[in-house]
Amino acid sequence: MALVNITNMCVLDNPSNFLSPFQFEITFECIQQLEHDIEWKVIYVGSAENSSHDQVLDEILVGPVPLGVNRFILEADPPNPESIPKGDLLGMTVLLVTCSYRDQEFIRIGYYVHNEYVPFEGYDPEQHGEIDMSKVDLSKVGRSIVADKPRVTRFPIQWSGDVVTNAASAQEQVAGNEAVDEDDIIDDSNEAEDIEEEEEDDDDDMSVGLDETMDEGYANQPETMTE
Repeated sequence: MALVNITNMCVLDNPSNFLSPFQFEITFECIQQLEHDIEWKVIYVGSAENSSHDQVLDEILVGPVPLGVNRFILEADPPNPESIPKGDLLGMTVLLVTCSYRDQEFIRIGYYVHNEYVPFEGYDPEQHGEIDMSKVDLSKVGRSIVADKPRVTRFPIQWSGDVVTNAASAQEQVAGNEAVDEDDIIDDSNEAEDIEEEEEDDDDDMSVGLDETMDEGYANQPETMTE
């Protein structure tokens, strides 16, 4: 049984400029006192062909995590464009939010991100020609996150006891528990009832409720919510 469960993720300030920070409002529940911190990462996939271009935008250790329902805002800097191949700067890519406990990743949430360059109003590539990537003005690159269809992968981990590093032993301990494939898409039709009752003030913010039975979690400087 997972000790930390994400119940909602809301993408803030979306769409925005390429140079704007990423912001997520996370709601999660901790059902048992944790002995160790949890680790959160935000990863930007710079190229689908080579993982060496992936950038860790933020990496934080959080603890102690309060029991109960918590909410916080995670903010991460935009990627360094110099580390992205010119041919991959625009178009579709992926942003990953992961969480680990005792160096074991137990949840990964992926969002498709679309970067589009409009050098001037009314730009038409067929009429005005292809973009010269060496002259791209990043202040004119718009970023849009496909916030309503995150791809969720969850993994069974050892929440207590010795962490098994031997692959065979680990497989034996988690026999019968399989990771959820990233093709399992969680959309806002699966929102828990308590999440459906929440209202967002900003129409641009997109919220996705994640089923409470999933093995998920999140925290930064969490604000404990009283029911």
